[in-house]
Amino acid sequence: MTRKLVAILRGITPDEALDIGAVLLEAGITMIEVPLNSPKPFDSIGRLAKAYGNDALIGAGTVIDPADVERVRDAGGKLVVSPNCDRDVIARTVALSMVSMPGVFTPTECFAAIGAGAKAIKLFPASLAGPDGLKALKAVLPEAVDVYAVGGASASNFSDWLKAGAAGFGIGTALYKPGDTPDAVAAKAREIVAAYDEAAPDSSGE
Repeated sequence: MTRKLVAILRGITPDEALDIGAVLLEAGITMIEVPLNSPKPFDSIGRLAKAYGNDALIGAGTVIDPADVERVRDAGGKLVVSPNCDRDVIARTVALSMVSMPGVFTPTECFAAIGAGAKAIKLFPASLAGPDGLKALKAVLPEAVDVYAVGGASASNFSDWLKAGAAGFGIGTALYKPGDTPDAVAAKAREIVAAYDEAAPDSSGE
């Protein structure tokens, strides 16, 4: 089973993408998103998808326009992550047989996303809801829908979030910041994977 960890590479450039992608995969992180407010994001997505698309789920973050869903698909991406719940973005993603992970915060947004076809949702910003907020949401959400905690989840608190019902996590600046070297990202990725495997030993695929 794949670790449910999404690497959020906000600010990455196309020339960095392959080296950073390589160390992430080596550490055991096999879901990668390039936010669309990064430099030349579709170029980075295309390079990552061509090099690692058979071994990892590659795609875009900060997708707020249905037209960009098709651009992600055309670049070779298969993952569409949004900061918000936009039914048109979700529906277009699902129609193209891609993975939709819309951002939600309230029960209304959660069920709107699910109704539009999302099988995974992103609790964002997770830090404001906290594990207690997630636990309350999980009491009413369909069990089959994975909830990823993004913004506030880290190696130090994976266990708390998993106990509250999180299926996985999106990790941004704790994993990659613009200008980070591959060696620096590799070290952080190993730490995050080790913490995840300790908190969720049945999910590591080991």
